[in-house]
Amino acid sequence: MEDVPVWFVSLACLGALYIAAICGRPLAYLVLCLHRPKDLHRYGSWAIVTGPTSGLGRSMAMELARRGLNLVLLDLNADNLRETSDAIKSLHPVKIKTVVLDLSLVAAPEGDAAIRRLREAIEGLDVGMLVNNAAVNTPGAVYLHEADIERFVRMIRVNLWGLTEVTAAVLPRMLARRRGAIVNVGSGSTVAVPSFPLYTVYSSTKKYVAQLSRSLYVEYKSKGIDVQYQVPFYVHTRMLSSAVKAKLRPWFVATADEYTSTAARWIGNGPLCVPGAAQKLQWCLTGFVPDWVHDWYRVRLHLQHRAVLRGGGRRAVIANNAHPRGEQAGTPPNANASVALGPNISG
Repeated sequence: MEDVPVWFVSLACLGALYIAAICGRPLAYLVLCLHRPKDLHRYGSWAIVTGPTSGLGRSMAMELARRGLNLVLLDLNADNLRETSDAIKSLHPVKIKTVVLDLSLVAAPEGDAAIRRLREAIEGLDVGMLVNNAAVNTPGAVYLHEADIERFVRMIRVNLWGLTEVTAAVLPRMLARRRGAIVNVGSGSTVAVPSFPLYTVYSSTKKYVAQLSRSLYVEYKSKGIDVQYQVPFYVHTRMLSSAVKAKLRPWFVATADEYTSTAARWIGNGPLCVPGAAQKLQWCLTGFVPDWVHDWYRVRLHLQHRAVLRGGGRRAVIANNAHPRGEQAGTPPNANASVALGPNISG
């Protein structure tokens, strides 16, 4: 038998390593499923949730309350906060504080005053967890030169500055007790695909959150603080427009309650997680697709979204894009809400 060529052995080894890396994702998920979830009370008896009035933010607040944690809820709209607080209290015997905070005003005098109110609200509380759920994704699928630049500025303020400033305000109390958990809600567009054209600014802000989360995880792990970047793919919320829903396979789309129930189980287990078996499968499958195919498909799909925005479905899609997670109808389009937007691999 002739010797096997060196180039063949090398390619076979590279292929095996690649397959092992891809398969490591579901294996890690299976290992976690065999473990008991961490008792979130070990971090503290209070949790802060931003953007908690609808979508994933509301479901996460409900899930944490179900697990017995008291809540500090941060949102732009006082009426929505009151309604959410009453709804949670009617189901769970927990204490709730609310803070009206417009994250699009950070670094402005109004924003400084709101951050001071947050610090005052948590003074004396055993705050052990922060869930940074708030974010915005308006104006939707557009070329960079087409959109009102002020909308992009608001997005950057909420998704970057707001998240960073709230985190910085909460960290000192966690450091003093040497325990805490910070959960930053991201987007599948940051881990599963090489580009996210026409949603470029939004996905770029989430890339910042991903890098910030990983670096903070390394910085504060030795100080007893777990920082985690949680990545939703497609989830049924108001941010999932009709143009996107029409192309989705239902078994790949989680409800907000399904997502947050699994996401809460992951808290404290590593710097990155994609909660849910179906969503983890989407992440794994995208790893087998070459980057150029992702790029070609993304441009094609998002141009379809843009066509709907500019055509007869404009009002319906803009309505969906204007009311992200944590924001209810009637609130301004720059509200501090968040988004469940990830790559559609099944369309």
